[in-house]
Amino acid sequence: MKSIPRLVLVVLLGLFSSSIFAKDNFKVCWSIYVGWMPWDYGKQSGIVKKWADKYGISIDVVQINDYVESINQYTAGGFDGCTMTNMDALTIPAAGGVDSTALIVGDFSNGNDGIVLKGKKTLSDIKGQKVNLVELSVSHYLLARGLDSVGLKEKDISVVNTSDADMVAVYGTSGVTAVATWNPLLSEIVARPNSHKVFNSSQIPGEIIDLMVVNTKTLKENPKFGKALTGAWYEIMASMQGKGKPAIAARSQMAKASGTDLKGFEAQLATTAMFYKAGEAVNFTASPKLKTTMQYVAEFSFSHGLLGQGAPNAGFIGIETPSGVFGNAKNIKLRFDPTYMDLAAKGKL
Repeated sequence: MKSIPRLVLVVLLGLFSSSIFAKDNFKVCWSIYVGWMPWDYGKQSGIVKKWADKYGISIDVVQINDYVESINQYTAGGFDGCTMTNMDALTIPAAGGVDSTALIVGDFSNGNDGIVLKGKKTLSDIKGQKVNLVELSVSHYLLARGLDSVGLKEKDISVVNTSDADMVAVYGTSGVTAVATWNPLLSEIVARPNSHKVFNSSQIPGEIIDLMVVNTKTLKENPKFGKALTGAWYEIMASMQGKGKPAIAARSQMAKASGTDLKGFEAQLATTAMFYKAGEAVNFTASPKLKTTMQYVAEFSFSHGLLGQGAPNAGFIGIETPSGVFGNAKNIKLRFDPTYMDLAAKGKL
């Protein structure tokens, strides 16, 4: 029998390998937060389906009520992508060994995360209090940054781990006097009598970043998945801007899905630095400041034991950004890759 030429064999093996790894059906999850409500709208309006159809795939967009649980499910392989912050992307999937890519940098919190005291008006009054928050989340990070700003340390307060799903109800009890949380929970809590927002994320701009994170291996093997998700996102961004009736209807739908009205939702948008245009997100991601921010986040995470057992230092996990790698370049588990956003900016999706 005549042997197959080596070049032909290599090509055939390559095609065979692609057919093994490529897939057509994908799942992404999200949880309620102003910067992630567009995903729900994208599903309900058919925009996500439209872009998935364009690339011959399907994308199921699933809401998970508990934020941390959504990330845990992604990390366990239950989803191909998930909405999360930059810190949580580092401390949960990346620290768990799941190589992940920030496909879409959607916004940064510019007041949407905050610390609220009951009956006290200044952050320094938090000393000695129990603070309810989602432990080891960005709320914890925000608290640490806030404490630093008034010369306090975490040892000066007590942290009480509280699910975001329970935060509003817990705040309504008499024994709870301080919380750190995010919108829309933050707005609801601040509206309660004798409640005072004493520190918020606008005081650390660009540090709490909201992302759509996807599995790096899945993205590499299925570029159509990245293109469809990114294309859908920026069509959603375009559809929700402005004062026209379609844009108002889009924002109204997002408001209702998040449990508020249009006025409340737009108040939350006002404290969110949304990157409505892909080019804005690309520029933010390419800035050297991102690498510096991630170093700060990694140092906080290491000091709280969030980088995994045996992590010897804050740079144990490599974080790749366009301006360079922070940490171990041989152990990169979190990547900020603007490739697909750049394609969107150039109209090439």
